Amino acid sequence: MLFTHEHAELRRTVERFCREELNPHVDAWEDAGAFPAHEVFRKLGQLGLLGLTKPEAAGGAALDYSYAVVLAEALGACTCGGVPLAIGVQTDMATPALARIGNPELQREFLVPAVAGEMVACIGVSEPSAGSDVAAIRTTARKDGGDYVINGGKLWITNGAQADWMCCLANTSEGSPHRNKSLIVVPMKTPGVTVARKIRKLGMHSSDTAQIHFDDVRVPQRYRIGDEGMGFTYQMQQFQEERLWGAANALGGLDHAIADTIEYTRSRQIFGRSVLDHQVVHYTLAELQTEVEALRALVYRATELFVAGQDVTQLASMAKLKAGRLSREVADKCLQFWGGMGYTWENRVSRLLRDGRLGSIGGGADEVMLSIICKLTGTLSRPGA
Repeated sequence: MLFTHEHAELRRTVERFCREELNPHVDAWEDAGAFPAHEVFRKLGQLGLLGLTKPEAAGGAALDYSYAVVLAEALGACTCGGVPLAIGVQTDMATPALARIGNPELQREFLVPAVAGEMVACIGVSEPSAGSDVAAIRTTARKDGGDYVINGGKLWITNGAQADWMCCLANTSEGSPHRNKSLIVVPMKTPGVTVARKIRKLGMHSSDTAQIHFDDVRVPQRYRIGDEGMGFTYQMQQFQEERLWGAANALGGLDHAIADTIEYTRSRQIFGRSVLDHQVVHYTLAELQTEVEALRALVYRATELFVAGQDVTQLASMAKLKAGRLSREVADKCLQFWGGMGYTWENRVSRLLRDGRLGSIGGGADEVMLSIICKLTGTLSRPGA
């Protein structure tokens, strides 16, 4: 993938934002279990970073998806995973369908303020009984006059405790689970919407994660995104961007973890020489760097094809799978070379170990990615079938 001067400037802007606006506060946000999303998003919106790929009519820059990938990768300069994750939900998980197929009125009401950073968005797909199996969701939205009346609930909702609106997947009819769902914008202050609890997690502490209940929540049918019954398809399209974004975002954090480990092991002495001088250490770090570059090549290739208008479900699934597993491997091996310092709570590599573990679960577990890859590569097909 060929990067322009504009890509390079974007990368510098994002990395500077991480250094100056995020990293000085990360430890406090991690302790608090949340970061001030509205405050941070307003600053991001003023820099134009929340609408890189969004239409100009919505306040966006109408750039291609390669710029979203640069943003995601550069956010790896943040010293935690939770804040970048929350930003990614705003830019590439909750808003793509609204930007692509939402009507102008709906975009003015919800996408424009999301791009400006004046509203925080969340995506509502997972439920207590349905995570990776999206077709199994039970939340319903029945028609009543000109409204939908929504009942059910969502779980694992990033930004859920602070969000102004949710891109909610709900069953709007009976029938095939792949043809009975719709995406609906649900303002979070609508009567009947309850933040049931804020979930305490292994990692991603600075990102608030909530369980949401819907009890006879009434929203106008004009809040539906696109055609009724097409929600499953729209969400699968959103997953392409979400999974590519997640893989790209992992790259920056992996680079920094390895670089920090090289610096630490170079200065740490053991048995008369630096830890880095031991062959097992520098060989292992070289292997990890090679793996990260291989992932980067996969992400960039998928991005090129996506920008060209091709379906990249297979490559995005491969990238997401590899990113999740590599995050675990890099964090574990680097932490080992830090010794006792690696086992401390505030160590950046130990934070990557906790935060990065989500990569193999959220947005479709590793096993789901493997299933998708097997289907799309024909691995499961039988001769003559």
